[in-house]
Amino acid sequence: MTAQLAAAEVKVLTTGAMKQVVLAVVAEFEQATGHKVSVINDTAGALAKRIEAGEAFDLGIITPAAVDDLIAKGKIAAGSRVNLASVGLGVAAKAGAPLPDIGTVEAFKRALMNAKSIVYTDPAGGGSGGIYFAKLLERLGLAEQMKPKTILVRGALAAERVASGEAELAITQMSEILPVAGVVVVGPLPKEIQNVTTYAGGIGAAAKNSEAARALLKHLAGPATAAVLKSRGMQRPAS
Repeated sequence: MTAQLAAAEVKVLTTGAMKQVVLAVVAEFEQATGHKVSVINDTAGALAKRIEAGEAFDLGIITPAAVDDLIAKGKIAAGSRVNLASVGLGVAAKAGAPLPDIGTVEAFKRALMNAKSIVYTDPAGGGSGGIYFAKLLERLGLAEQMKPKTILVRGALAAERVASGEAELAITQMSEILPVAGVVVVGPLPKEIQNVTTYAGGIGAAAKNSEAARALLKHLAGPATAAVLKSRGMQRPAS
């Protein structure tokens, strides 16, 4: 990266899953370019609604489908979408606690049934992981059984509830488990029921600082971010 001629402030709207990735590379980007970055996070569904309603932003990081929809609605610049990362769902437990077996679908079901409490993102908030997991509980025939011991949270807060002792297990995206102190990753969901979410960036159609936002998007998609993604249980999308 080379320094830009004029420093700008880049407003980033990002999903919770990508927040820690963005924050991890912001200092390097700011130092190299002179730009300043402000990061605001929310669920993918909530961000899409905020952008559609006209909230000002320079760079949005949500799902590819949401970016494409917002391009069609004139809210994100056409041709600016870049797929940045993919991440699957994992299970978190409190550090030091006995870890359940979740290596097979049946073992995962037993772990849920034996848990005193579980926590995941409230589907009503628009989080992709929570929406998927709520449907998965229905598929597994556990929806009604799990209701009395389920805690629903907004945003990327599920693992924190395990760290505080409020819940025994959290089911959330791996990138939202690894940065949280006091919890450990039990493992990813079994591949038969795993759900991988891809996140993409797009430049606001009315961005005040579009060139600076493009520079940040390029940085997020570049090799310097690869190690950050890996450390948070994420990877580059296949395409």
